[in-house]
Formats: sequence, C-alpha cells, structure tokens
Amino acid sequence: MIFNSQTHSGNTAIETRHTPIAIHVLSKWYLSAFVILVLHSFAQTSHAQFDNYSASPINYNKTEVNDPVAILARRVESGEAKLQYDKTQGFLPAVLKALDIPVSSQTLVFSKTSMQRSRISPQRPRAIYFNEEVYVGYVQKGGVIEFAATDARQGATFYTLEQSATLRPQFIRDQGQCLTCHSSNRTQNVPGYLIRSVFAKPDGMPEFGKRTFTTGHNSPFKDRWGGWYVTGTHGDMRHMGNTTIKNREEQIDRNTRANLKTLNELVSTVPYPSPHSDIVALMVMEHQTQMHNAIAWANYETRRAIHQSESMNRLLERSQTLLSESSERRIDSAADRVLKHLLMCDEFVLTSPVKGTSAFTSDFESRGVRDSQHRSLRDFDLKSRMFRYPCSYMIYSKAFDGLPDEVRNRVLRKLKQILEGNVTGEDIEKYAHLSDKDRSNISQILKDTKSEFAAVCKIEVKDKDDDSER
Repeated sequence: MIFNSQTHSGNTAIETRHTPIAIHVLSKWYLSAFVILVLHSFAQTSHAQFDNYSASPINYNKTEVNDPVAILARRVESGEAKLQYDKTQGFLPAVLKALDIPVSSQTLVFSKTSMQRSRISPQRPRAIYFNEEVYVGYVQKGGVIEFAATDARQGATFYTLEQSATLRPQFIRDQGQCLTCHSSNRTQNVPGYLIRSVFAKPDGMPEFGKRTFTTGHNSPFKDRWGGWYVTGTHGDMRHMGNTTIKNREEQIDRNTRANLKTLNELVSTVPYPSPHSDIVALMVMEHQTQMHNAIAWANYETRRAIHQSESMNRLLERSQTLLSESSERRIDSAADRVLKHLLMCDEFVLTSPVKGTSAFTSDFESRGVRDSQHRSLRDFDLKSRMFRYPCSYMIYSKAFDGLPDEVRNRVLRKLKQILEGNVTGEDIEKYAHLSDKDRSNISQILKDTKSEFAAVCKIEVKDKDDDSER
C-alpha cells in the first residue's frame, strides 16, 4: 500500500461540542492511532504489491520518458531523423545505426517465448541486439520490430515499430501488454528484462512439464540458453543451447552441439545481419538485464519509501525532509541489492575459458571508459569469471546516475567501504570473492573514471582529517 494523505485527510473529524483543547488532543490521539494502522497495513502488504507502479509516486504509464527510443521517435516525428526501409530486413539496419547498437551483439533465440511467437521457430529464430540502454527484437517477416529501452528514472519501457515500407515510421509505446511477462519476480518485481532458458521442443514451444530458468551471471552454466542458438567455445562446460527435446521424459543433449563455431548445420543465418549468436554477448546480456532490474528496483523502492515518509510527515506535521526508520531501512536494502549485482556477487565460476565467434568481445571493450593505466570495467577475463575487474560497467549508465540521491549516495559510500575492506557481519562473506588486488584495481579505476565516486572518497578523507585535528 502507498498511503495517499489526500485520500484519507478527512478521517479525523470531531464533533463540535468539544473544546478547542479537547479537539486538539483527541485529534492527535485518533491521528496517532490511524498512523499506526496505516504503517501496520503497509508492512503487511508492501511485499505483495511491488507491482504498484501505476500510482504515485512512480506513475509508470503516465510519465513521459526520455530513453533513446523515445528520443528517436520524437526526432522521426519531427522530421529531424529519417529511417531508411530495407527490402529484406525492414527498418532493422536503420534503427540499429540510429540507436548505436552493434550488429556483433546479435543473439538468436528460437523458443516461442515472446510477442511474435507464431513467427518464431528453430528455422526462423528471433534476433536480439543490444547496447547498455536498449534491446531490439527482430523476427523474419515479423509485423513489427520490438524495443525495450531504459529511462534513467522510469526504467524499462517497451515499444513496437511496424515493418511497413508504405507507412510513416511510428514508434508505439506499450500500454501494459508487455508487462504480463516483463513485470514479475523474474524481473525483480519492476517493469524489466529477463533472459529465459527453457526445454524447447522441435517446433520451439517450451515443454511446460519441465522447469524454466531466468538466467544471470550467477546461473550455473548447465542451466543457460535453452531455446537459444549459441556460437563460441567453452571447453568442458555444457549449456542447454542448440538443441531441443521431443517430450518431457527426454533428457536434453548438452554434448553433441557444444562448442559450435558456426550455425551452418542448424539454421540459415542469411536473413540476418550476422551469422553469429555469440556466447559472450549472451553472458553480458544476462548480467546487464538483471543489473538493470536491480537499479530500477532501487529507484522505485527509494521513491516509494520517500513518498511514504512524506505522507506520514504531513499527517504528523513534521518536517517533509524527515525519513522514518522504516524508510531508511528500505533504502539501505535497495542500496545493498544494487551493490550485490554491481560487484558480481555469487557469480558462476568458469571452469574453462570462453571465447565468442563474432567481433562482440572487441566491440564491447572498445566502448569502455579507461583510467590512466588504460584499464576499463569492460575488460573481459573469460577464464574464471566474466570481467577482469569484477565491478559492473553499468555504474556508468544513465540508469545508475538517475538513481535518487538518497540511494545512489549510499551505494557509493558503501562501495568505497567494501573496496577498502571495511566490512563487517554478513558483508564479509558476501564480498569475500573480491581479492585485495581486485578491490584496489576497482577503486583506482573508479577514482579515475567516475567523478562522483572520487568525490565521495575525497569527502570522507577530509572528514577523517577534520576528526583527527579535533
């Protein structure tokens, strides 16, 4: 429940025969009792209603967004930007160029698990392309191109663009249909993104008698990419990609089509911009989608916590800047969630080297901001873990920078403490995967490349110096 004081402001009416003092005292008594009731109700229902983002303070469906797709849509509408229609792939090449999305990010999914499922099959997989802000879905002879884009404040927003050579290009914002799948515990209970791994049948339909997996950087390798094509080498590790099962009793064959460098024997990739479904691109997309969701959750939860405190403050005639203890705890928890994903906690340990087949690895690294020693958080390891320096490059994202100050500052302050080894309690085990060298490297890179982090470090050093002088 998000309490709205305007809705309930009339509940303290008192009969006029009381004296002014009695009225004031009795009003305060009723008000206190009512506040306790509201807080109790909130505590009982908040965990069951994390999807309450249509109302204040989120107003998901009503708020104008400024994600890259929304900006492109406005440019196309005004005539500032033109999208050329390709006779084979429609608007796909044009939108990838306009949105600065590399073709090398292409991955191919053949399970019928998305909006245009009737057009998807192992013979005609859906292609997905992405950068750090936008995901694009393309289906052969599909009616539309699908977009999911990240707004710095509102998180994931979904669009379609009709594939028509005769109609003027028009991006249509989704009004809730996409949230049937893209808003659940699989997306951390916010409008968000997910990579699903399923036991796919020969026609691409998932075998619903078996479980499905929502995958991230923490997922066991053996549970990844069911219903996807995968190109790349991965040694003795095995995944669920490149294969199907006939029925629920059949065991999936993880060996025959492992370590594929080409899809030539499985599917024609001629209709696509790239012949690859790169394993490194898949790994990065898994991490990025759940990192996006964690940031969006922290954004929403912080705004809801502040909104709750402001409502209580109005009722109790307190300063509007006061945060209740419960709101403080909620924001602390949101910051911890971001840090858990940011620092790659519980990441699956690779037991063999991983190597992709496209230019994705070099393309991805080339987009990274680098420190004075030419190090970047986009640098890959791909031997025992995904990144050489286990701190997500998403710390540079507009979504991270768009977090409310109350939570973003907590993330940065605690990040500094973690990197200094200044942790206690359960955090000791949570961040034990970070070696002293990891912590030092990450700290140095961020001081050079993330001005806000560098500022936090300087402020805390100054505070320590001031304390010592006293």
